[in-house]
Amino acid sequence: MPQPARAAIDDTSKAIIEQLQADGRRSYTEIGRAVGLSEAAVRQRVQRLIESGAMQIVAVTDPLQLGFARQAMIGVRVSGDARTVAEAVTALPGVTYVVLTAGTFDVLVEVVCESDDELLDMLNGSIRPLPDVAHAEALVYLKLHKQLYDWGTR
Repeated sequence: MPQPARAAIDDTSKAIIEQLQADGRRSYTEIGRAVGLSEAAVRQRVQRLIESGAMQIVAVTDPLQLGFARQAMIGVRVSGDARTVAEAVTALPGVTYVVLTAGTFDVLVEVVCESDDELLDMLNGSIRPLPDVAHAEALVYLKLHKQLYDWGTR
């Protein structure tokens, strides 16, 4: 599959991204006023940023309020190619984040589950049986203190 064309990320596009990070529902007119562009120019830039994969606009939810009582980060140690394991866990329902790492774990997997039983099923029924998984350790979230998406564009 061909990769989407990279969007030009100039200072104006960065300013648009920062406006949307602060409030993803901000109108193109408001953003245009803040960055010195017309509403149409902002709309075009946002579309290019989305099409290029540089940016997504999504609703961030509170999993507890939606019935997902258990969140965890699962650290996975791999005996073979970590990329293969990362691809396999990416396809699992309930997996929200997968990253290859250097350190104690080869792959970190964030999951959102309705219950401890669902987390147990994910660990013992889906992740640990994967080929090349040598160890999987769940780090259960007890309380979320901070989760922001407004780090800007530096």
